[in-house]
Amino acid sequence: MSSAPRHRAAYVAFDRFPSSKGSAVHIAQMADELFASFGGGLLGVLGGGGLPRYQREGDREIARFDAQIPNLIDRAEAFSGWVADLLEPHRETLEVCHVRDPWSALPVVSLPGRRRVVYEVNGLPSIEMAHTWPWASRAALGKIRELERFCLERSDAVVVPSGVIGAAVRRLGVPADKVRLVPNGADVRDTPERPDGAPERYLIYVGALQPWQGLDVLMRAFARLADLAGLRLVVCASVPERRAKPVRRMAERLGVADRVDWRFALPHHEVAAWLAHAEVSVAPLTGCARNLDQGCAPLKVIESMAAGVPVVASDLPAVRELMADGEHGRLVPADRPAELARAVRILLEYPGEAAAMGERARRRIQDGLTWAHSRAELAAVYRAVTAHAPSDQRNDR
Repeated sequence: MSSAPRHRAAYVAFDRFPSSKGSAVHIAQMADELFASFGGGLLGVLGGGGLPRYQREGDREIARFDAQIPNLIDRAEAFSGWVADLLEPHRETLEVCHVRDPWSALPVVSLPGRRRVVYEVNGLPSIEMAHTWPWASRAALGKIRELERFCLERSDAVVVPSGVIGAAVRRLGVPADKVRLVPNGADVRDTPERPDGAPERYLIYVGALQPWQGLDVLMRAFARLADLAGLRLVVCASVPERRAKPVRRMAERLGVADRVDWRFALPHHEVAAWLAHAEVSVAPLTGCARNLDQGCAPLKVIESMAAGVPVVASDLPAVRELMADGEHGRLVPADRPAELARAVRILLEYPGEAAAMGERARRRIQDGLTWAHSRAELAAVYRAVTAHAPSDQRNDR
């Protein structure tokens, strides 16, 4: 890497890239816009799983942190040190650093120089880790929250994908004029061919399998649709098969396992094909603090709408930012399997109205929630933060 160019822009994320997760789709779009705006750049992400530690693709470089450190906090701290070393050769040329989390942000806001920092908040670890790392102590979560505050305070702009997340960031003390909404997006394309082996009629769930995604609610709801002969549930999980064991055991206990088709870690274009031919897409997000207090920006909802598929989703504030009940699908109370099943049943019983909802959903995305719209908003953020001389206050810290 000694002959590598010195970059004007860097995008850093404590996420594996590429992967089958929605976060990887988002990273690809945002990093592409950053590098298009600054003539290339440096992408620092997590690796492993056979991904190369280093790649050069035209005017951009990709470096991956692949140290095998079991403890999450230890791994995050090691990643921060790796990021500091990664960026050091570019200290004099970097104009903008775009980060997605406090582990990426800390070395950037601490690095001497005159670069601008755009902090993209898709989630707050101080809230998320209470769900993903339940043995974390209150003191540990408190320290993470202070780290979040520190990095947010020293960033030049804070980008959020939903208004709910924006409100959570403002509650941490970030001034409202520093927070910019750049929503998730989707590409509206022609309908792809039907996947090989697709059932004649199926519902679909797309995404990860964490507890807040509501797969337990979905399985209980699907059990209530047992009388609909031939109807299947396709789960396009963004995680490896071993991660699905708890949900699959639940499906067995509920007597629905033989009606559920699993697809694991499919490429994004294959997921799009499964989405496009579903009768209904389901997003049963739970009403937990992670989804309510922090908020979310469910890409599965946007991509389902872009495919022209009616969505049945939990009636949460973040979801209401994307779709309207009765117009693009149905919104139901969170954590209510009976309500979820009833909404799905009604859409299946009235296919004409369901198709009309799907078409309205598709137009909703086309009119303002495409990736092109999102990238234009992000480009405006980059122009704004580089329009004035950097703040001496931040550089002196």
